[in-house]
Amino acid sequence: MNAFLLQITTTTDTALNAAATATAATEAAPEISLLDMVWRGGWVMVPIFILAFAAVYIMIERYLAIKRASREPSNFMDTVKTMVLRGDLQGAKMLCIQTGTPLSRMIEKGIRRIGSPLKDIETSIEAVGRLEISRLEKNISVLGIIAGIAPMLGFVGTISGVIKIFYQISVSNDFGINQISGGLYEKLVTSAAGLIVGIIAHVGYHYLSLMVERVVYKIENNALEFTDLLQEN
Repeated sequence: MNAFLLQITTTTDTALNAAATATAATEAAPEISLLDMVWRGGWVMVPIFILAFAAVYIMIERYLAIKRASREPSNFMDTVKTMVLRGDLQGAKMLCIQTGTPLSRMIEKGIRRIGSPLKDIETSIEAVGRLEISRLEKNISVLGIIAGIAPMLGFVGTISGVIKIFYQISVSNDFGINQISGGLYEKLVTSAAGLIVGIIAHVGYHYLSLMVERVVYKIENNALEFTDLLQEN
């Protein structure tokens, strides 16, 4: 009976010691901040961070620019048509200048060409339209480049981490966790960072492209209405 109680006591003490050891290890494990994680990713994190900053800046700047370009008074085209029909070309030009949108600049160019052949007016409007579209698309293609480069830089970090692992093994002649942890850490951090930046840039590129397409459709539709008005009169 005593031997049985002794065995139970020994087992209980062992379990308690194991639990205490696990708890102590958990409490002793240091918490790592995001900045420390980025820092331990190695030198590859520097260009990845630069690409991330550029992607966020371009996305915000282009979003605001496209939103401004798409805003115009709801009765703008009706007012311009009314002024043109009654011969108030100067007033129509001033309205276009004050509105200051891609569409208003195209219409202003067309009004300045009134009196020329209709084909020349259409050509002038199309030329201004191409210029305005190129302004709207400014730097959006850079997001596509970042979306391709960032994951590749993450892969470079992966290769760098693997090289570090094998270097540590060759120096210490020991294949243990201490030899592989540093390189493995760098490998995982850079891969994750590159993928995240690439995904953000990819989403931003396609979203802004869709915004530009909507603005272009609206501009082309209104410009066509204006040329039809000139052709009818």
